[in-house]
Amino acid sequence: MFAVGSLRLCSHTRSDFTTHRARATVKFAFALLGISEISDSISRLSAGTKDLIRLVLALMALKLHQLKSKATQLSQVASKHGTAYYRQLLEENKQYIQEPPTVEKCSLLAKQLFYTRLASIPQRTEAFRKELDCVKHTWKSRKDLKVEDAGIAALFSLECFAWFCAGEIIGRGFTFTGYYV
Repeated sequence: MFAVGSLRLCSHTRSDFTTHRARATVKFAFALLGISEISDSISRLSAGTKDLIRLVLALMALKLHQLKSKATQLSQVASKHGTAYYRQLLEENKQYIQEPPTVEKCSLLAKQLFYTRLASIPQRTEAFRKELDCVKHTWKSRKDLKVEDAGIAALFSLECFAWFCAGEIIGRGFTFTGYYV
């Protein structure tokens, strides 16, 4: 036998004491959180697995409780200061507000935006053709191209590729290796 603090333990009961302490901690956490229905479904598992599951569930419940309290605090702050921010935002941008602010007016504005953009297609295609002609002219006279212009074009191409890669990574859910399956 040996002494640990004020407790005297045999070497073969040390794991029993640790298990008992873990169980007591988990039971206390469950009691604080008011969880009793999970204990019945766990009773068929072995002691080590039960403790692990209870501990994991207790930790998840504690985190959930913390998130709930933080969400409550955020909700209170938003309700307290949200209306003031809303009023300030409307006051600063009142020149853009259409009167009367109704659903029908919003529908009318959406239609106006759509048909305005549709009407601007000829101007945009003409601007695109001019840009394309400029690129063709530059390609034809590439022997007269300065190193500085070639470097700028290379950096622009590299930036476009980098933004493409960033979009792909974001689209895959922020993974570098592939899509989640």
